[in-house]
Amino acid sequence: MTDILPTPVAAPPAPAGARPLPDAGQAAPAPVSAPVRAAKAPARRRRLGPGKAIPFARLTGPALLVLVWWASSASGYLDPRILSGPGTVASTFVDLVRSGRLQDNVLVSLQRAGLGLLFGVLAGVALAVAAGLSRVGEYLLDGTLQVKRAIPSLALLPLMILWLGIGEEMKVVVIAVGVAVVVYINTYASLTGIDRKYVELAESLDLTRPQFIGRVVIPGALPGFFVGLRLAVTASWLGLVVVEQVNATKGLGYMMFQAQQYAQSDVIIVGLVVYGVFGFVSDAVVRAAERKVLSWRRTLAD
Repeated sequence: MTDILPTPVAAPPAPAGARPLPDAGQAAPAPVSAPVRAAKAPARRRRLGPGKAIPFARLTGPALLVLVWWASSASGYLDPRILSGPGTVASTFVDLVRSGRLQDNVLVSLQRAGLGLLFGVLAGVALAVAAGLSRVGEYLLDGTLQVKRAIPSLALLPLMILWLGIGEEMKVVVIAVGVAVVVYINTYASLTGIDRKYVELAESLDLTRPQFIGRVVIPGALPGFFVGLRLAVTASWLGLVVVEQVNATKGLGYMMFQAQQYAQSDVIIVGLVVYGVFGFVSDAVVRAAERKVLSWRRTLAD
């Protein structure tokens, strides 16, 4: 018996331009893959900050100033009768140290500036807390202290002399008043700048008043307080220069005032250098304390 096989049917013609189909049993051609692009290296991010801090780099400016001073003096551009050269100033400094005159005046000045700074900082912080955490305190204190900010502390000197005399109390009070206003302004601004949502969060957690102050107020006010403290250190030295010229028998300001009467520019420059060194060192100490206390912050100064 003959098997009946089906007659093969021809495939319809492929349209023009189409790829021919593979025959049965023939492997299909591999798909054409897209051209592989070369992997690009990640773009380097542009640094927008000031860069990494270099230790002792802040001494570059003072060092350049001394270099220009020395070069001007050595070349004869500076009249030694108006401004003594670095060599003369260094020699005068050594003489003042050997005689003990500089140490005695420095100790008296440090005591006055330290007491004024201490009392001023305590008063400024207390006033800022009273005005920043209470509407009554704000209404009673802030307006008065803002008016005082517009009045230079040195303008109060005649009134302070009238009230307190010309002794040590007057000198310390004048320094303390200038320091207190600076600390108050910055601490108060930092207190009132605390985000309201943190206060609402503390209220929702039912924190007590001491807990609220310890967890919200103090961390929020510390940055402004340290800014005020740095300015207060400078204010204490500025006030010291003036009050030591009022019936003083000791102190850097008194030493410089006496040197002015005898046209001793080298002694005046020694006093200015000592003031500058104390100001630079005290500011550096405050900055180091700020970095230690506020180590949880990441700022451009880091």
